[in-house]
Amino acid sequence: MVNFNVSDFSKLQPNYFGSDNLDRMTDHRNDLNWFEKINKKNVKIVPVWNSSILFERSINSQENYTNILFPNLYDFEEFIENQNLKILLGSKNKSKVNEIFVCIDFSNFTQKKMNSIMQSYGEFRSLRDASPKLDKFKGSLAAYAIAISNWHKQNKFCNTCGAKTLVSNAGHQINCSQKHCAYIQFPRMDPAVIMLIHNNNKTLLGRQSIWPKGMYSTLAGFVEPGETIENAVAREVYEEAGIKVHKIKYHSSQPWPFPSSLMLGFFAEAKSTKIKINKSEIEDVRWFTKEELLNFHDQNKYLPRKISIARRLIDDWLNEKQ
Repeated sequence: MVNFNVSDFSKLQPNYFGSDNLDRMTDHRNDLNWFEKINKKNVKIVPVWNSSILFERSINSQENYTNILFPNLYDFEEFIENQNLKILLGSKNKSKVNEIFVCIDFSNFTQKKMNSIMQSYGEFRSLRDASPKLDKFKGSLAAYAIAISNWHKQNKFCNTCGAKTLVSNAGHQINCSQKHCAYIQFPRMDPAVIMLIHNNNKTLLGRQSIWPKGMYSTLAGFVEPGETIENAVAREVYEEAGIKVHKIKYHSSQPWPFPSSLMLGFFAEAKSTKIKINKSEIEDVRWFTKEELLNFHDQNKYLPRKISIARRLIDDWLNEKQ
């Protein structure tokens, strides 16, 4: 059973990409002429190119990127005039001005063309490259833009009959172009569980072979059809490490637009400590003490980056906030 306390949850700081300071303007989505009617001088575009976002250039190449750029619409009008897909993300009041954010996906442009357009602004990078110093509202808005752009790329054709799809609802709905089909689809996210498993002073971490050498993280996996999230927690841990768990406790969630997941974070207690690694699922799984984690770099090992919910779970466990 999940031990969930709403009052406890409300005290948590939002994870990266999970800020809730955006008015999504849902009352404007049904207006087919929403783009023509919004106040253009207040519009900021959120440009996406091949699932990357526009960052201010970092002076130090060794630093992560700290500032996401949302240019003014008027600076890019000539480039977006023929862009059919415009997605209304929402608005935010800033200094008594209601800024409106519109996602434009430029993935149909070549890299050379994008470089020529954006050279005075910055460069496109993966949101994974973002620094922990990143403004959480900007990070959340960028994650929203990337996720919904990815959804459109994956649904250019009807899942039922194969015909082309048409965009509606200000970018938040697609309709089959064939009247006899009339298939409708809305943006979806893939639920995945991510869990910190502990036993007294030890926690269970694993690594995938494709990860950077020495990196370990919490276990995770997708929720399967017909499965509850608490059952998914127990199944994934047993599949990967051969360990049964109980006392499953919800922590928090994080949108993870790589490409379109919703990470549901949990703590759970291991019933035993004997590990049986499933090599088809994971490369390595180990128990680590708090002392070992606090000195991970001395062992040439690394934890996930601070923007991830995996790191949030680990840090909160280390600080006894579970």
